[in-house]
Amino acid sequence: MSVDAMKVGSGRIVRFDSELDAIVAESAAIEKLAGGFSFTEGPVWTPEGYLLFSDIPENAIYKWSPDTGTEVFRKPSGCDRTGVAPGVFRGSNGLTLDAQGRLTICEHGNRRVTRLDADSSLTVLASHFEGKRLNSPNDLVYKSDGALYFSDPPYGFPKEDDDPEKELDFCGLYRLSGGELQLLYKDLRRPNGLAFSPDEKYLYVSNSDPQRRIWMRFEVQNDGSIANGEVFYDVTNEAAAGSPDGLKVDKQGNLYCTGPLGMWIFTPEGKLLGRIEPPERPANCHWGGADAKTLYITAQTSLYRIRTNAEGIRP
Repeated sequence: MSVDAMKVGSGRIVRFDSELDAIVAESAAIEKLAGGFSFTEGPVWTPEGYLLFSDIPENAIYKWSPDTGTEVFRKPSGCDRTGVAPGVFRGSNGLTLDAQGRLTICEHGNRRVTRLDADSSLTVLASHFEGKRLNSPNDLVYKSDGALYFSDPPYGFPKEDDDPEKELDFCGLYRLSGGELQLLYKDLRRPNGLAFSPDEKYLYVSNSDPQRRIWMRFEVQNDGSIANGEVFYDVTNEAAAGSPDGLKVDKQGNLYCTGPLGMWIFTPEGKLLGRIEPPERPANCHWGGADAKTLYITAQTSLYRIRTNAEGIRP
């Protein structure tokens, strides 16, 4: 293992395998772009050349542009109710784009998944399963056939599983296709980030349960369902705080998974190559820039980025 020397306060890159050199150059640096937020999440790069990301407690979506910096894009972003205590995870979380470039939003406080249309109107895509309200949709990804997959842990509730407003007795993984919401899996206590392999044969899912801190891999079936789930990597015994959260994949199938200490980089076979460790523990990431080789990282109160040699998969 080697540790690259970085600028003071800018974090570090930890290398466990020489294969990481082809992905993250020894000269790569972690750059802080903006700070002063409450808890950043859900970054997504747009075709127009700017990044959107959520600040969950502040109930806002921010826009970051290389030309203009940071500004509010949408507020409120995930909770329309008034009187919610400050600091509660009420706002938007995961963000992505559909094939038409429309922003799709996981709304914690409103307990739904929505789409922001071109005319700025909001369309509710999913809010109930079998007549019961969803918990607090967390992260999401589109498959190439247009189906939307999303996770639904209870983080939007002040008391999580014990909250009196929680209607479902599980935390599910869902697939939305043709207006029909299908429950794919309900045996993870805290399903969180998710991403497809480049060929879409596998769906990777983070589990943020402190008692079972794992990344799972499922086989995607021809009908869009998932099967044969197995543990891809387990960090339950890692001494550092933090749990698996958002993740992304590059075009070679390597995984970039936020978790304890930083962002864990794995080969498709599950070999750990290294970690990118910003000054703050990251919650999510997304590929940006014209060539999709810049990794934007939302980490607690700040937004960071790092250049890579890998080309990422993005909507």
